[in-house]
Amino acid sequence: MTRPPDIDVTLVTEGTYPFHHGGVTVWCDQMIRGLPERRFGVVAITGSGDEHPVLALPPNVTELRALPLWGPTPRRRRRCSAARAAAVAEAHERFLDALTDRATDPEGELLEGLGRMHDLARSTDVGGLLREQSALERVHERLRSSGSFGRAGETTAPTVGDALVAGELLEHFLRPLWVPPLESRLTHCVSNGLPALVGLAAKWTFGTNMLLTEHGVYLRERYLAVDSRAYSFPVRALLLRFYRVLAGAAYRAADLITPGSEYNQRWQVRIGADEDLIQPVHNGVDPEDFPPADDEPSVPTLAWIGRVDPLKDLETLIRAFALVRRRVPEARLRMFGPTPRGNEPYRRRCEDLVESLGLAGAAAFEGRVDAITEAYGAGHVVALTSVSEGFPYTVIEAMASRRATVSTDVGGVREAVGEAGLVVAPRDVQAVADACARLLVDGPLRQRIADAARARVLERFTLGRFLDTYRGIYENCIGDADEAPLRPAPEPEVRVGAIGAVA
Repeated sequence: MTRPPDIDVTLVTEGTYPFHHGGVTVWCDQMIRGLPERRFGVVAITGSGDEHPVLALPPNVTELRALPLWGPTPRRRRRCSAARAAAVAEAHERFLDALTDRATDPEGELLEGLGRMHDLARSTDVGGLLREQSALERVHERLRSSGSFGRAGETTAPTVGDALVAGELLEHFLRPLWVPPLESRLTHCVSNGLPALVGLAAKWTFGTNMLLTEHGVYLRERYLAVDSRAYSFPVRALLLRFYRVLAGAAYRAADLITPGSEYNQRWQVRIGADEDLIQPVHNGVDPEDFPPADDEPSVPTLAWIGRVDPLKDLETLIRAFALVRRRVPEARLRMFGPTPRGNEPYRRRCEDLVESLGLAGAAAFEGRVDAITEAYGAGHVVALTSVSEGFPYTVIEAMASRRATVSTDVGGVREAVGEAGLVVAPRDVQAVADACARLLVDGPLRQRIADAARARVLERFTLGRFLDTYRGIYENCIGDADEAPLRPAPEPEVRVGAIGAVA
């Protein structure tokens, strides 16, 4: 009888746990600590490879592997045979065909091309071959054969420079596929997109089932994130096609999909996921960690909690606060949370907006707080003005803390809030301002909403309920018949995956 793997679940993250703070990191930490009977491995897709964990890992994490996308380019190995180079070229062509209009089954063709390249990577430096001139020529040919690029009435012919940029980006994005996967009984991808490459590699290598969780809608957030100022139109078009087809391929390959909300479920079905394989699971909080904040500040105050990021749309919040001050001149806005590396320009843009609107001294960025409950208690009202969310912890934590909320209608926000908060359209400055001002000046309404908010969390969104659901999902996915007793493990050492290395 084959001995089962030492790892029960490989948790695959991108830009989150355990190297960055945020809602997904909270989710992962809750999952691992809340299921101590399971052994976890963590594969974290990172940026440079210089990142350090921001959280102490619990003893049931037996291995942590970091896969940097933008670390040093792997050293080119010895040249492979002409036959292997030709096989890689054929697989690369299949992959690229899936990203063009000529594809009749884009997701199937993408999976075929990726699968061939993954198999070849066991004995061949596929990443190195994708950096050679012949591979970039294939990218250029696919760009040119995909039809006209540009807005209405415009045509932008793809240049060699476009091919160089697109080819380099795709080579970086595919790097997780070359790394030998961890052997475990289940791969749990905590996002669609690049983490799915790790899940696919484990499926192709060991036959491991793949569980896919989406907090926000990955594809929608990629569309919001691709910067028109950074890339030409042909490059953007190819990148977005890659994201779209990869997301659909991941849905097709997943054995079960667990979105964080029914809102995400509707998006997933629309993009191509099988509705019969989808089981939404709402996030949960421990009510004991967020006791009712009964005392209110002495000055009318709005609180915002989160990471400083364009998806959080702090500019709308700041502009809305300027309108609130016309009705409540003494009002303050306190913004709590970190600025992730790379988001410093956005933070400066928000600070400049505060200055230009004459809000200096009334609106302030206060960084991280040691006790998050203090941030929720710092405001009469907690505001969230994001343009994309999954099922945000900020909202349900604020509700558990007995705080009235004003939130934008994105992701699972309306599912979380129900009738226990005010929900407005995203990017609507006037609507945000009206809702915030209304709650600041109407104390009885604010208290009724705050009471209803905590009651709703206690009924629907507790951590215990969340963990029980995933405990059952894991049992169904991997079973317990051959499970050995959990053994204490030493603190795992962070290992950087040898991307581009031959197994």
